[in-house]
Amino acid sequence: MTALNEKSSRWIRRFHAADDAAVRLVCLPHAGGSATAYFPFSRAAAEAGLDADVIAVQYPGRQDRRGERCFDELAAMADVITEDLGQWSDRPVALFGHSMGATLGYEVALRLQARGARPLGLFASACPAPSVPRTEYVHQLDDDGLIAALKEISGTDSAVFGDDELLRMVLPAIRGDYTAVETYRHESGRELDCPIHVLLGADDPVVDLAEAGAWRARTTGGCAVEVLEGGHFYLNAQLDGVLTTVAARLRDWREEALAPATPEPGRVVGE
Repeated sequence: MTALNEKSSRWIRRFHAADDAAVRLVCLPHAGGSATAYFPFSRAAAEAGLDADVIAVQYPGRQDRRGERCFDELAAMADVITEDLGQWSDRPVALFGHSMGATLGYEVALRLQARGARPLGLFASACPAPSVPRTEYVHQLDDDGLIAALKEISGTDSAVFGDDELLRMVLPAIRGDYTAVETYRHESGRELDCPIHVLLGADDPVVDLAEAGAWRARTTGGCAVEVLEGGHFYLNAQLDGVLTTVAARLRDWREEALAPATPEPGRVVGE
């Protein structure tokens, strides 16, 4: 099911190649998730003719990377992902992150920006702004407590919950992800200059509207908040609406990136 093009990457999975697309959309999964969480999104994007090459990040400690040690620090993971994305920078890049993936996408975007490779924009899905203070200890629960917390937000496929052996096998990766996101601390004074589009499920038990709206302070490039039907994992049930939004925003962001810079007041262009 996974298809990689001629590029070799431990971190990137490409399910439906779009070699002629104008934009590369980098998708980052939620805590405990894998690249295949974006397979339905990638397939729907290909079927809809989205002008974007959708690629998904595969975190270590799961699926084909199950034998690798998990990261338990978001900053360290962002460093490695940013480095790996260098070989995928042959066209403009936008980022789509869900839950933990949104915070990770923000950190990756900051690093790309610092390298002079400003992304077109960031889609932040089902996630409070990185600067929102939260005190959570899911990663410190025992295995049964961790499983109960996952079931509460339906964060893992129901088939996994029905297979105790499989569930216990993936718990180290889930715990590592929760450790990374719950010990993350935002550094003040760091803002993006690319736009952010926030997506939020109306019935999300994890993120409220105020926490989602706080993303506006994380960029100087403008931020919109869109509320959709559903809970924390609204994404697949709302694929058509999400793809409509993604297509419109990518088009807008490309046009903004291609527009000539506005001259400073009192300054003559070419001066």
